[in-house]
Amino acid sequence: MKKMKGMLLSLVVLSVLAIVAGCSSGKAADGKVIIYTNGDEAASEAMEHALDGAGYEGQYMIQSVGTSELGGKLLAEGDHIEADLVTMSSYFIESAQQQHKMFKDLTFSTTALDDYPSYYTPVLANTGSIFVNTEMLKQKGLPMPTSIKDLAKPEFQGLVSIPNIMDSSTGWLLIQAMISQYGEEEGQAVLQALVANSGPHVESSGSGPIKKVQAGEVAAGFGLRYQAVMAKENGLPIEFVDPIEGNFSLTESVAVVNKDEATTALAMEMAEVIIQDARQKLLTHYPVALYEGETVTDVNKPAHSMKFEQPLTVELLQQHQEFFKSAK
Repeated sequence: MKKMKGMLLSLVVLSVLAIVAGCSSGKAADGKVIIYTNGDEAASEAMEHALDGAGYEGQYMIQSVGTSELGGKLLAEGDHIEADLVTMSSYFIESAQQQHKMFKDLTFSTTALDDYPSYYTPVLANTGSIFVNTEMLKQKGLPMPTSIKDLAKPEFQGLVSIPNIMDSSTGWLLIQAMISQYGEEEGQAVLQALVANSGPHVESSGSGPIKKVQAGEVAAGFGLRYQAVMAKENGLPIEFVDPIEGNFSLTESVAVVNKDEATTALAMEMAEVIIQDARQKLLTHYPVALYEGETVTDVNKPAHSMKFEQPLTVELLQQHQEFFKSAK
């Protein structure tokens, strides 16, 4: 998942962007379908592989855009955005649809395991967990943590790395778990201790904590579960721990911008191909089953899968960002 620095643009900036957007034709270059995505390189490669394999090579352009920037464009520009097709964090797609009614209902059916709005369907999902450097734990005489709260204990001072929700959507997985388990009052106290223990190891990148744990700069961290699974499978002294607070997930979804142009119908075809043909490759990098018939190995099944009790929206993200800032 991409950085989300400055997740909510100010109303003034949004207004300016909207004015600029109104001057844009919104046409795809050379008749090609323009695809905006906040997915990382592995996700883009999986989509390209599926589209080229289905005969669409040369008929599309994929532009990788950070979550913050793409979210701002969706909210400001609506269906005047250059993109014909987007893959984006689901909560941003929902907020953009509520504001602009900018996405077309999907014309193909899916076998998604959960219910989703008619205008999008998930492309991939990421799940959070704790992970540790087992050699560092032994060296420091630390116990194996079983919860996020354990990482806030005095013995872990200076030995923890976490993602910053102000910059990384991975940090939102941490905050959702804490608020769900402890509520805002106790959760605030736990978070203050956790941030203090992390010190300079509060990372702007969701991959920052696993890198520091692998390098032995810290003993434990919180981040994307699959990264810790891969590190362990590659022989590194890494162990992943499903915290008692729960393994929360975030999805990224595909949606077609409703422009009523020739590229709109083509974009709908490509959206279907991405869901039908890219998922197998995506599962190797983001091992969360989203559709019927998909399987993941037991090691990739979190022990405490949970969903936040409130719908995930940009507004809720802003509230949780404020919750995090008040703990610093």
